[in-house]
Amino acid sequence: MLKGKRIGFGFTGSHCTYHLALPELEHLKKLGAEIMPVVSYTMQTTNTRFGEGEEWVEKIEKAAGRKCIRSIAEAEPLGPAEPLDCMVIAPLTGNSLAKLANALTDSPVLMAAKATMRNHKPVVIAISTNDGLGLNGMNLMKLMGAKNVYFVPFSQDDPVNKPNSLVAHMEEIPQTVSEALIGKQHQPVITLKGLNKRD
Repeated sequence: MLKGKRIGFGFTGSHCTYHLALPELEHLKKLGAEIMPVVSYTMQTTNTRFGEGEEWVEKIEKAAGRKCIRSIAEAEPLGPAEPLDCMVIAPLTGNSLAKLANALTDSPVLMAAKATMRNHKPVVIAISTNDGLGLNGMNLMKLMGAKNVYFVPFSQDDPVNKPNSLVAHMEEIPQTVSEALIGKQHQPVITLKGLNKRD
């Protein structure tokens, strides 16, 4: 299913989940996909306790086997000139979630997503947001009802201490992509944490 497919893989600024998303990029590549990595400006320039931005860019480039798309101008050809079969955003922050839901384009990742939507190809998003059940809930629902947008299954990651926080189960990315390519949403979308783990 994935062999020979051109898959965009975008990273936005949820620094604490990069270590979960990167192995899934590697998994897609092992399944035969050609990976086009795309990184947001925030991801490139922010240094946190989870690592420095440029170090993560280097890791992503090594895993994908090619240079990252790092600007809006570099991402724009993913529309008509160099189309993708599917665009993955993992992680997708609440900030980028809100912008995508409202058709705003201020980062390479969002440009890549909109370019893919323009081509009527699937966009697969793996959310990581502290306000998915708060103010951003309306944007979440907007995208859940959007054509060609598919969600990696997600759940509350800490219902007691962070009741509005939602995080995707990154290990479900390959299966979600495979099903999205045939126009199907991988189910269940909303899960209990710890379920649907890949062996």
